[in-house]
Amino acid sequence: MSTLDDIREEVINGNIHGIGEMVQQALDEGLEAEIILGEALIPAMATVGENYECGDFFVPEMLVAARAMQSGMNVLKPLLTQSGVEPLGRVAIGTVQGDLHDVGKNLVAMMLEGAGFEVKDLGTEVKPERFVAAVKDGAQLIGMSALLTTTMPSMETTIAALNEAGVRDQVKIMVGGAPVTQDFADSIGADGYAPDASSAANTAKSLLGV
Repeated sequence: MSTLDDIREEVINGNIHGIGEMVQQALDEGLEAEIILGEALIPAMATVGENYECGDFFVPEMLVAARAMQSGMNVLKPLLTQSGVEPLGRVAIGTVQGDLHDVGKNLVAMMLEGAGFEVKDLGTEVKPERFVAAVKDGAQLIGMSALLTTTMPSMETTIAALNEAGVRDQVKIMVGGAPVTQDFADSIGADGYAPDASSAANTAKSLLGV
C-alpha cells in the first residue's frame, strides 16, 4: 500500500494519533499538500459518510474518523494556504441563540472540512447578528443547528436578520438538528436541510453548485 492508501485507511479507522505523522511522512516523500488532501483525506471522509449511510458506521465511528482527518488537516492547512488552494466554499456554522449543544454541530463542521470546505465555527448560542457578520465577512453558506424545539425559532429569527441586513441573497442557508425537519426548513425559508452530519457535506455541495 502507498502512503496515501495508508492515510485513507487510518482516517477511516479513526486512528487520531497516527495521522499527523503519516501526513508529514507523505510530505517528506515529496507529495504535495493538495494531493494528500484530494486523494487521501477527502476520499476517506467520503467513505466514512457512505459507511454511515448504509448502517456500517454510527456517530461514534464518524466522530473519531473526523477527528483523525482533522489531525491530518492541521499539518496541511498552512501549506494549502501558502499554495493558494481554493476551498469548495466558505461556510460559517453555529448552534443558534439559546442552545448550548455542540456535538452535532462539531461533527458537521468536521465533515464539511473533510469534504474540502473552509469552515468557520461560530460556536454555540450564536446570535443572529453574528451570522450576519459572517456573511458580510465572506461566508457563502450558513449552517444553523438546534437540538431543542424551544430554540428552533432562532433559526427563523436569524433568516429575518439576514433579510433585514440586505445580505440574504448573498448566502445559502442550511439547517439541521434532532428536532428539525424538511418541512420546518421549508417553512422558515432555509435553502437546505441536512438530517445528519453525513448528508451535510453533500447538501452543502448541492447548494453551492460544487
